Amino acid sequence: MLKDLRPALVLVVVMTIITGIAYPLAVTGLADLTFPWQAKGSLIEKHGKVVGSALIGQPFTGPAYFWSRPSATTAPDPNDATKTVPAPYNAANSGGSNLAPSAKALVDGVQAAMDTVKAAHPDQKGPVPVDLVTASASGLDPHISPAAAAYQVKRVALARHASVEDIQTLVAEHTEGRELGVLGEPRVNVLLLNLALDEKWPLEKK
Repeated sequence: MLKDLRPALVLVVVMTIITGIAYPLAVTGLADLTFPWQAKGSLIEKHGKVVGSALIGQPFTGPAYFWSRPSATTAPDPNDATKTVPAPYNAANSGGSNLAPSAKALVDGVQAAMDTVKAAHPDQKGPVPVDLVTASASGLDPHISPAAAAYQVKRVALARHASVEDIQTLVAEHTEGRELGVLGEPRVNVLLLNLALDEKWPLEKK
């Protein structure tokens, strides 16, 4: 019986070494050599401190910043492990709300988000861009559409004491095109855009 099992056991050991140790180490090492920034999480630093990742969204509030897309991610309730609580942009629990279009909770959430966005942009008469009131499938999307950024320009310009044209130029500079010219859609990384805002028009410290 041992004679019959030996080839199977040897194969398990060999394949474990190759696919479970050697291959991951080789791929990790190659990625670190060829794409070191991406391999380490696309971390963004400011004044020597990590302030976030280009791959994970962050909540921004207040009139002086561009707002991110809403996030539906959750975390375990510290008071009851069987329940969850909202935890926007929780990278440990990526996912959407999974609510059906007919779900009252989804409709109410979108309406509440729309009311908030409209109240902050009273001069905007056009429709609210959909990505300002709905979460992405991952809940971690760090980007908004150029339309969503344009919708917020006047508010940010007023708060930063800058011209609308200057803020529009900054948005254009931070608008990323389609990958290889055909994949995906044009997008704006909110964290990078807001960091650029702070560099050009720093907020007064109180």
